Amino acid sequence: MTDTLDYAALLAPALEEARLGFAEGGVPVGAALFDAQGTLLGRGRNRRVQDNDPSVHGETDAFRKAGRQTNYRDKILVTTLAPCWYCSGLIRQFHIGTVVVGEAENFSGHLDWLRAAGVKVVVLHNAECIDLMRRFIRQSPEIWNEDIGECDCDGH
Repeated sequence: MTDTLDYAALLAPALEEARLGFAEGGVPVGAALFDAQGTLLGRGRNRRVQDNDPSVHGETDAFRKAGRQTNYRDKILVTTLAPCWYCSGLIRQFHIGTVVVGEAENFSGHLDWLRAAGVKVVVLHNAECIDLMRRFIRQSPEIWNEDIGECDCDGH
């Protein structure tokens, strides 16, 4: 049962992925998908910059690497940052039951939309997640704005 799991411990592989992404010059969002017992199924990171692929967000990377599951209602998606619309859509599409968020301070995501769909949302307010994203936004605001769809959209 997920209520007995240590969510902060489940954050570790996602945070490790976020650190790797930051070191690679990418958006430092890491994620991991677990089963209800806390067994790691897949982990990944935002690689939009590294792979020149706008669809590789941390959550989608972890989801893909977990492979096909027959049911997602009992799965736990752990992410270092509150999910964007794209990743929130993935969570709702596949009825992922629990989302654990490292931080929602730098980006609040769409947690209420997930809750409204019956997703259990746990926000950890992890200081390292907050600091890592804050440093990235300060260092690379243009990439951050592109990632969240806030570009100036004039083609430059």
